[in-house]
Amino acid sequence: MKNIEIDEELYQHIASNTQYIGESASSILRRLMKLPNEHDVENKITVEVDTIEKNEVEVAQTQATSVTPDNNGSVFNYINREELAMQRGAVGRFLLILAALYRVHNQQFSTVCNIRGRDRLYFAASEAELAASGSSTKPRQIPDSPFWVITNSNTTRKKMMLTEVSRALGYDEQDVENIRDLL
Repeated sequence: MKNIEIDEELYQHIASNTQYIGESASSILRRLMKLPNEHDVENKITVEVDTIEKNEVEVAQTQATSVTPDNNGSVFNYINREELAMQRGAVGRFLLILAALYRVHNQQFSTVCNIRGRDRLYFAASEAELAASGSSTKPRQIPDSPFWVITNSNTTRKKMMLTEVSRALGYDEQDVENIRDLL
Protein backbone atom coordinates (compact mmCIF):
# COMPACT_ATOMS: atom_id res chain seq x y z
CA MET A 1 0.00 0.00 0.00
CA LYS A 2 1.21 3.49 -0.86
CA ASN A 3 -0.06 6.85 0.35
CA ILE A 4 -0.26 9.98 -1.77
CA GLU A 5 -1.39 13.51 -1.00
CA ILE A 6 -3.90 15.21 -3.26
CA ASP A 7 -5.36 18.69 -3.17
CA GLU A 8 -8.94 19.51 -2.19
CA GLU A 9 -10.16 20.18 -5.74
CA LEU A 10 -8.87 16.84 -7.03
CA TYR A 11 -10.35 15.00 -4.05
CA GLN A 12 -13.74 16.67 -4.62
CA HIS A 13 -13.62 15.63 -8.29
CA ILE A 14 -12.90 12.02 -7.40
CA ALA A 15 -15.56 11.97 -4.69
CA SER A 16 -18.17 13.60 -6.95
CA ASN A 17 -17.74 10.71 -9.39
CA THR A 18 -18.72 8.13 -6.78
CA GLN A 19 -21.38 5.81 -8.14
CA TYR A 20 -22.28 4.16 -4.84
CA ILE A 21 -21.53 4.75 -1.17
CA GLY A 22 -18.37 2.96 -0.14
CA GLU A 23 -16.84 2.87 -3.63
CA SER A 24 -13.07 3.09 -3.31
CA ALA A 25 -11.03 5.94 -4.73
CA SER A 26 -9.09 3.35 -6.69
CA SER A 27 -12.25 2.07 -8.41
CA ILE A 28 -13.37 5.59 -9.24
CA LEU A 29 -9.99 6.54 -10.72
CA ARG A 30 -9.79 3.29 -12.71
CA ARG A 31 -13.23 3.93 -14.16
CA LEU A 32 -12.43 7.57 -15.01
CA MET A 33 -9.11 6.65 -16.60
CA LYS A 34 -10.57 3.56 -18.31
CA LEU A 35 -8.06 1.21 -16.66
CA PRO A 36 -8.63 -2.49 -15.89
CA ASN A 37 -10.80 -3.44 -12.92
CA GLU A 38 -8.95 -3.19 -9.58
CA HIS A 39 -9.60 -6.87 -8.85
CA ASP A 40 -7.24 -7.64 -11.73
CA VAL A 41 -4.41 -5.63 -10.15
CA GLU A 42 -2.21 -6.89 -7.31
CA ASN A 43 -0.76 -3.61 -5.99
CA LYS A 44 -3.29 -1.10 -4.70
CA ILE A 45 -2.63 2.47 -3.63
CA THR A 46 -4.44 4.13 -0.73
CA VAL A 47 -5.12 7.83 -1.04
CA GLU A 48 -4.77 9.55 2.31
CA VAL A 49 -6.41 12.94 2.68
CA ASP A 50 -5.99 14.53 6.05
CA THR A 51 -7.63 17.90 5.38
CA ILE A 52 -11.12 16.63 4.58
CA GLU A 53 -13.69 16.53 7.33
CA LYS A 54 -15.95 13.50 7.50
CA ASN A 55 -18.95 15.63 6.61
CA GLU A 56 -17.29 16.73 3.35
CA VAL A 57 -16.72 13.13 2.39
CA GLU A 58 -20.40 12.33 3.02
CA VAL A 59 -21.51 15.33 0.96
CA ALA A 60 -19.28 14.29 -1.92
CA GLN A 61 -20.37 10.64 -1.74
CA THR A 62 -24.09 11.46 -1.77
CA GLN A 63 -23.68 14.12 -4.40
CA ALA A 64 -23.29 11.68 -7.26
CA THR A 65 -26.69 10.14 -6.55
CA SER A 66 -28.49 13.22 -5.31
CA VAL A 67 -29.01 14.87 -8.67
CA THR A 68 -31.68 13.84 -11.12
CA PRO A 69 -31.03 15.73 -14.36
CA ASP A 70 -34.11 17.59 -15.56
CA ASN A 71 -33.92 20.72 -17.62
CA ASN A 72 -37.00 22.56 -16.40
CA GLY A 73 -34.90 24.94 -14.27
CA SER A 74 -36.16 24.05 -10.80
CA VAL A 75 -33.81 23.08 -8.01
CA PHE A 76 -36.47 20.73 -6.61
CA ASN A 77 -35.78 18.34 -9.50
CA TYR A 78 -32.11 18.22 -8.49
CA ILE A 79 -32.46 17.43 -4.79
CA ASN A 80 -33.14 13.97 -3.44
CA ARG A 81 -34.78 14.62 -0.07
CA GLU A 82 -33.74 11.22 1.29
CA GLU A 83 -30.09 11.97 0.53
CA LEU A 84 -30.53 15.40 2.09
CA ALA A 85 -32.00 13.85 5.24
CA MET A 86 -29.01 11.49 5.49
CA GLN A 87 -26.64 14.41 6.02
CA ARG A 88 -25.43 14.51 9.61
CA GLY A 89 -25.43 18.26 10.02
CA ALA A 90 -26.62 21.57 8.70
CA VAL A 91 -23.32 22.24 6.88
CA GLY A 92 -23.69 19.10 4.75
CA ARG A 93 -27.30 19.94 3.87
CA PHE A 94 -26.36 23.56 3.22
CA LEU A 95 -23.60 22.57 0.77
CA LEU A 96 -25.82 19.99 -0.93
CA ILE A 97 -28.59 22.56 -1.49
CA LEU A 98 -26.13 25.17 -2.77
CA ALA A 99 -24.59 22.60 -5.14
CA ALA A 100 -28.04 21.85 -6.57
CA LEU A 101 -28.78 25.56 -6.97
CA TYR A 102 -25.47 25.98 -8.79
CA ARG A 103 -26.26 23.08 -11.15
CA VAL A 104 -29.59 24.61 -12.11
CA HIS A 105 -28.39 28.23 -12.30
CA ASN A 106 -24.67 28.02 -13.06
CA GLN A 107 -24.82 30.87 -15.58
CA GLN A 108 -26.23 33.36 -13.06
CA PHE A 109 -24.86 31.91 -9.82
CA SER A 110 -22.14 34.57 -9.60
CA THR A 111 -24.86 37.00 -8.44
CA VAL A 112 -24.73 35.31 -5.02
CA CYS A 113 -21.31 36.88 -4.47
CA ASN A 114 -23.20 40.14 -3.81
CA ILE A 115 -24.87 38.58 -0.76
CA ARG A 116 -23.04 39.69 2.36
CA GLY A 117 -23.42 40.41 6.02
CA ARG A 118 -22.62 43.62 7.83
CA ASP A 119 -18.89 42.93 8.03
CA ARG A 120 -18.16 39.87 5.92
CA LEU A 121 -18.73 38.21 2.61
CA TYR A 122 -20.88 35.08 2.52
CA PHE A 123 -19.91 33.89 -0.97
CA ALA A 124 -16.82 34.37 -3.11
CA ALA A 125 -14.85 32.95 -6.00
CA SER A 126 -11.97 31.94 -3.73
CA GLU A 127 -11.27 30.67 -0.25
CA ALA A 128 -8.78 33.47 0.35
CA GLU A 129 -11.36 36.14 -0.41
CA LEU A 130 -13.71 34.73 2.24
CA ALA A 131 -10.95 34.23 4.78
CA ALA A 132 -9.86 37.85 4.33
CA SER A 133 -13.38 39.11 5.07
CA GLY A 134 -13.41 37.95 8.69
CA SER A 135 -11.98 35.58 11.24
CA SER A 136 -13.22 32.01 11.69
CA THR A 137 -15.26 31.97 8.47
CA LYS A 138 -14.53 28.28 7.75
CA PRO A 139 -14.78 28.68 3.97
CA ARG A 140 -15.88 25.57 2.06
CA GLN A 141 -16.14 25.10 -1.65
CA ILE A 142 -19.64 24.52 -2.96
CA PRO A 143 -19.35 21.02 -4.49
CA ASP A 144 -18.88 20.93 -8.26
CA SER A 145 -18.72 24.71 -8.49
CA PRO A 146 -15.99 27.36 -8.52
CA PHE A 147 -17.67 29.20 -5.63
CA TRP A 148 -16.97 29.21 -1.91
CA VAL A 149 -19.25 29.89 1.06
CA ILE A 150 -18.67 30.58 4.74
CA THR A 151 -19.89 27.78 6.99
CA ASN A 152 -19.11 29.18 10.42
CA SER A 153 -22.56 30.58 10.99
CA ASN A 154 -25.58 29.28 12.84
CA THR A 155 -28.43 27.47 11.11
CA THR A 156 -30.65 30.54 11.21
CA ARG A 157 -27.98 32.51 9.31
CA LYS A 158 -27.57 29.66 6.81
CA LYS A 159 -31.34 29.70 6.23
CA MET A 160 -31.19 33.46 5.66
CA MET A 161 -28.35 32.92 3.17
CA LEU A 162 -30.39 30.28 1.29
CA THR A 163 -33.34 32.68 1.25
CA GLU A 164 -31.21 35.42 -0.29
CA VAL A 165 -29.62 33.04 -2.81
CA SER A 166 -33.05 31.76 -3.88
CA ARG A 167 -34.35 35.29 -4.36
CA ALA A 168 -31.24 36.32 -6.30
CA LEU A 169 -31.76 33.33 -8.61
CA GLY A 170 -35.36 34.35 -9.31
CA TYR A 171 -37.48 31.96 -7.24
CA ASP A 172 -40.93 33.12 -6.14
CA GLU A 173 -41.58 33.55 -2.42
CA GLN A 174 -43.22 30.13 -1.97
CA ASP A 175 -40.24 28.37 -3.57
CA VAL A 176 -37.83 30.56 -1.58
CA GLU A 177 -39.53 29.36 1.60
CA ASN A 178 -39.45 25.73 0.43
CA ILE A 179 -35.74 25.93 -0.40
CA ARG A 180 -34.97 27.51 2.99
CA ASP A 181 -36.95 24.77 4.73
CA LEU A 182 -34.81 22.07 3.10
CA LEU A 183 -32.07 23.00 5.55
